[in-house]
Amino acid sequence: MENNIERRHFLKSLLAVPALTSGDLLGVAPEENPGRSHLKTSLNAFSFNEPLRAGTMTLDDLLDYCAQYNFDAVDITGYYFPKYPQVPTDEYIYHIKRKAHLLGLGISGTGIRNDFTNPDASKRKQDIQLTKNWIECAAKLGAPVLRIFAGTLIPKEYTWQQIAEWMVSDIRECVAYGQKHGVIVAIQNHNDFIKTAGEAIKLIKMVDREWFGLILDTGSYRQGDPYEQIAKTAPYAVNWQVKENIFVEGKEQKTDLGKLFKVIKASGYRGYLPLETLGKGDPKEKAARFIEEVRSAMGA
Repeated sequence: MENNIERRHFLKSLLAVPALTSGDLLGVAPEENPGRSHLKTSLNAFSFNEPLRAGTMTLDDLLDYCAQYNFDAVDITGYYFPKYPQVPTDEYIYHIKRKAHLLGLGISGTGIRNDFTNPDASKRKQDIQLTKNWIECAAKLGAPVLRIFAGTLIPKEYTWQQIAEWMVSDIRECVAYGQKHGVIVAIQNHNDFIKTAGEAIKLIKMVDREWFGLILDTGSYRQGDPYEQIAKTAPYAVNWQVKENIFVEGKEQKTDLGKLFKVIKASGYRGYLPLETLGKGDPKEKAARFIEEVRSAMGA
């Protein structure tokens, strides 16, 4: 049977600039690909992790903030809903959905915490069920993408390949359920089991499902040149996490948004770019400042 991921990548390449290598992506000006890329802003709720956790801010407040600063959408991570990991009531889900709509906000995605690297199959089964539960929630919420993680446990008695093989089986079960409910399941490169572009691409190709893709986390490639790794994995991205800082040769520095958006636009990505601010400072001020920097880079 034809490889679905390869086919999707090939079709994208037909529209791409000649010789679509990571180096070419870094050197292609946006004007050379007119009309291909279409980008919308979103805010990842993790930007307000502390006030949301402390209860000094609610999801309603978050929606109001996103509307105030003219974000196109919001990414509401699952663990900011009441009683996570339980799925919220339909009444609450639809309250959030209605309010977002009335504020002119899309819901670009949601996400959970899971660990498919765990060698204990019974533990992974629990996370498979967690994923399925939140797929149903995402569908009700109107979120097109559910974000999952690979995991952080890398037991020494197993190789990367062995872990990946059982992970593929678990992910495929979740993806099949996601397809049934109209929700894309996407894995985030999070400098855990997935550390490099090569590992991200390998796992995506192993899963080989059209309803599976990558949440491209710009701040979690911490080996080598992150812009090259972002360029390599951009064709597989179904959603993003655009962060203020990036790691070049393992050293943290401010993201060169001009360089990053050249890569994103050259890839032909069309969709939401959730922003995530981290670290010290007032999150309201940080997010407001970052969205203006991003808008400037997007329009350049």
